Amino acid sequence: MGALPVFRWRLAPDGYATRRQLRALGLRPGGQDVAAQLERPRRRRGPLVAHLYRIDLAKPVRPMTPARWAALAKANAARRICPTCRRDAGYVIPPSLGMCAPCAFPEPSPELRSA
Repeated sequence: MGALPVFRWRLAPDGYATRRQLRALGLRPGGQDVAAQLERPRRRRGPLVAHLYRIDLAKPVRPMTPARWAALAKANAARRICPTCRRDAGYVIPPSLGMCAPCAFPEPSPELRSA
């Protein structure tokens, strides 16, 4: 197995696309291996690398079935439930807090405020 071809930023030949570009075309990699790499040089760090896939081997995106829609809705609803108070927060709970805002930043009790 040889090394992957490496192209400089914005100089990849036609017939290659990143995952995002494939998705914009309504395609997916479909199990194919990475065909090439795209490298964008940076000053003080290593280059940014993007994997490229062949467009001719890409497959169409699978359609969403009712079961997949239901699973997605259930997963999104679970992201709104606070693990501390078990209430629906009304928004997606940030992973940095791990709980809803009222649980993360409770109001001080009235006895402490008057002191």
